[in-house]
Parts: sequence; C-alpha cells; structure tokens
Amino acid sequence: MKKTARIAGILYFLQIPLGILGIVYVPKTLFVEGDLAGTTSNILEHQDLFRLGILSAIVCALVTAATGYYISKVLRPVSALPARIIALCTFIVAPITILNELNNAGILIVINHPDYFDVEQQQSLIGLFIKLHEYGIQFAGVFFGLWLLPMGYLVIRSTYIPKVIGYFLLITCAGYLADFILFLLFPELKIVVSEATWLGEIMMVFWLMIKGVKERAFLEFNAFANSAQ
Repeated sequence: MKKTARIAGILYFLQIPLGILGIVYVPKTLFVEGDLAGTTSNILEHQDLFRLGILSAIVCALVTAATGYYISKVLRPVSALPARIIALCTFIVAPITILNELNNAGILIVINHPDYFDVEQQQSLIGLFIKLHEYGIQFAGVFFGLWLLPMGYLVIRSTYIPKVIGYFLLITCAGYLADFILFLLFPELKIVVSEATWLGEIMMVFWLMIKGVKERAFLEFNAFANSAQ
C-alpha cells in the first residue's frame, strides 16, 4: 500500500507542471486580452509552444485518470463506494479535457488556412474558440472539485493519512466549485477562489509522495476492517 500511495503521489505531482504549462503559461504568454490581432500574431509566431500546450493538457488528463485510479486503491479499505467515485470523477474529466483541446486545434486550423477566411472572420473564430476553451476548462473544473469530496471524506475517516489533509481537501473542493459557479453566473467578476484554497491538494501530493501511508496505522485499520466483516 505504501508503494501504491507513492505512485499516486508521483502521478498527482505530475499534474502540476503539466497543468501549469497547458492551462496557465501558454495562455498568459500568447493571449493578449482584448486584442485578437495580437493574440493571432503571437500564436502564429509561437505555434510550437501552442501545440506543446495542447499536448500537455492531453497528457495531464490521462495522468489525472491514472491518479484517480491509484488514490482510489489507497482509500478503498476505508469505504469502497466513495473510492470508486474518486476514480469515476477523474475518468469523466479526462475525456472532457481532451475534447476541449479541439478548440485549440480549431485555432490552429484557422490561423494556418488564412485563404479560408478574411481577417475579420479569422479573428472572430479565434475569439470564439478561445472562449469555448475557457468554458471547457471550467466544466472540467467541476469534476476536478468533485473528486476531492470523497477523497477528503475518506482521508478524514482513515487513520493512515492525517485527518487535517482531508479537511483541507474539502476546502479545495469548495474552491473549484465556487470558481465554476462564479464563472457561469458572474463572469464579469474575474474572481478565482481556488487560488486561495489549493493547499489541500499540495498537502495530499507531498504526503503521498514522501510518506505514502502510516504503515502501522494502515495495518491496524485493515485488520480492524477485516475483523468487522
């Protein structure tokens, strides 16, 4: 179980650089707010970076699904159904994230076939694809939040991962869900709640990578669970 937990931690950690590259760095580097002409020019000049961002997002989605599978194995001794929900949420978020990258692929098609559109049409389509991609990220964020709900619950109930991590995971879950609600209902606010609630995931990542599980506590918990059955 300690080995399984460390694999889960490593996979969870890999989501950080992959997600930052595809979701944060590439848009901040190439997209110019309120200037579609500048955005188009930047993407055209830095297509390799833009394509790398697409690849990063796809790989991150697959790693997320693998992370959910391994974390569900770690927490399954506590309760099987919530553990399965953890894996299910990540299996749902992966195809949403991958399909969302079709919007970025659409941008590449538009900028590499200028003969298909005039300048105004080209910029309008790029603006549309950027906005659709933004919505896709928010829809995926619902499941990025929801998988933390059963995870936090199971960590709190377990004895082999510190309960405090579970409580922080629930706070992180609330942050993701709040982001989605604010984005959908009050898009003009531009508030990102999860920027202040991310600590739970970081705690979970490093606990799993470094400690894995409290081995003696896990053995005692498992023995008690088996005897209760």
